[in-house]
Amino acid sequence: MSRTDWICLATVILGFALFLYGANMFDAVVGWIGVYFFFGGILFFLVLQIYDELTKKGEVQKP
Repeated sequence: MSRTDWICLATVILGFALFLYGANMFDAVVGWIGVYFFFGGILFFLVLQIYDELTKKGEVQKP
């Protein structure tokens, strides 16, 4: 796994933990920050994967 994959995974885990902490302590701000981190990490990972696939240079077939 690359460094960006680890960062995205850590962001998702941090978001999940913040959401659970905010829900347990009845702190809505921390809970919403956790939700944003969770979905932001997933979205960032997907954008990077799509960008890598689109910019990948394929082999050109010669007739």
